[in-house]
Amino acid sequence: MLIGIIIALLLIGAYIVMVYNTLIAMIEAVKNNEKQIDIQLDRRYKVFESLINVVRKYMDYEKSTLKDVVALRNQAQKAQEKGDAKTRMAAEDKISGILGGLNVVFEQYPDLKANQNAMQLQEEIVSTENKLAYSKQAFNDSIERYNAKKKSFFPAIVVAMFSGKLDFNFTYWQLSEEKVKEQEDYKVNL
Repeated sequence: MLIGIIIALLLIGAYIVMVYNTLIAMIEAVKNNEKQIDIQLDRRYKVFESLINVVRKYMDYEKSTLKDVVALRNQAQKAQEKGDAKTRMAAEDKISGILGGLNVVFEQYPDLKANQNAMQLQEEIVSTENKLAYSKQAFNDSIERYNAKKKSFFPAIVVAMFSGKLDFNFTYWQLSEEKVKEQEDYKVNL
């Protein structure tokens, strides 16, 4: 009888350790995916600066655009340092909006449009935005997996036992409410 109780306690202990380790791995995956977003945001900023240097002689638009991007980037970095994920995400999303408008500017300058460096940098921006979108999706997916695991019945007990180490509320990277409304109200005009 005593051996049965000891075996049961060992199995319960092993299960708790297994769940604990799984949740720690999931938390680290979320943090890693957030770092991948940071890498893509840094890459985007550097490519954007290079593009501005190439197009500087063609347009005045880039002066205000660069100022806006730098201000938004500083705002995002300050928010990141403070741990304010929502403000950071909003600033980075505004930068994406600015970059989306660059194609219109390129159309206004045929010489710039034909410039090989500008073309390559424009392709880099599109590529970076695609990588950034993928990184955001991976980040949100890892949060979803973590939340599903920590809310499951037995893992929820383990989370309650070690709440300081296992219970995190990560913020999803998502569209702003204004952007969602804009997309919901979108109509095709023929």
